[in-house]
Amino acid sequence: MKRSNSIILFNQKQIRRVWDEEKELWYFSVIDTIGVLSESQDPRNYWKVLKIRLKQEGNESVTKCNQLKMQSSDGKYYLTDVADTETMFRLIQSIPSPKAEPFKLWLAKVGYERMEEMEDPELSFDRAVKTYLQKGYSEKWVNQRIKSIEVRKDLVTEWGERGINENSEYALLTDEITRAWADKSVKDYKKFKGLKKENLRDNMTNLELALNTLAEVSTTEISKKKKPQGLASNKQVARAGGLAAKKARIEIEKQIGESVITPRNAKILMSKQNPALSAKNKK
Repeated sequence: MKRSNSIILFNQKQIRRVWDEEKELWYFSVIDTIGVLSESQDPRNYWKVLKIRLKQEGNESVTKCNQLKMQSSDGKYYLTDVADTETMFRLIQSIPSPKAEPFKLWLAKVGYERMEEMEDPELSFDRAVKTYLQKGYSEKWVNQRIKSIEVRKDLVTEWGERGINENSEYALLTDEITRAWADKSVKDYKKFKGLKKENLRDNMTNLELALNTLAEVSTTEISKKKKPQGLASNKQVARAGGLAAKKARIEIEKQIGESVITPRNAKILMSKQNPALSAKNKK
């Protein structure tokens, strides 16, 4: 299992983290995070007491914490309690501290917005457009990305009609589509673009995104005609949908004389679209 260690800063204090390539998850040091947010002089003891209290309350967050080796201040590696992002947010909710309050307010806001979107799904698209534009994406790219989201939702609905309902199966079929049209697995494609947890589609060029959308809408239409049942049959249809887009990709590459599959990611793409953002990134 391949992992890579790194450090992030919060209020000029270090929080160690480990990237698990297989699971595609960041794991953060619980002790470091508690030390920053609680301002305790003894974060290890704080965590020890907090674990006992959480267990008594029946909170499952503690059981979801793992142990991974992280580099200590003496340069050596020791087993350290770590948690992924979701579990860490749950732990933060249990820390009574002014520094933890902004996180709690943000989580409450996100939860409220999610409930609103369940009542009115159109709100999720409106918020997505606003968020993408704020990040620096062009309006043309954003419109295409929103269309790709609609196509993806239709595909997932179609998969549900064909007996595919598990996230793990969605991932396998998505991988099949991507391999077929891009000659890369989703993981390899992300690695090619220098990505970790980031969404692959959010880091595609307009042309890559268009071909990926073509692959998914082709898969949806083929599935409606062939009505496959079970994972194996749906894999065949996913491959067929991806190959339809691959034919378009090959023809485009002949015309432009270069590969459509590019290592450019969102940071590079947005910097080109927005010179001010490019200058900011260089500082």
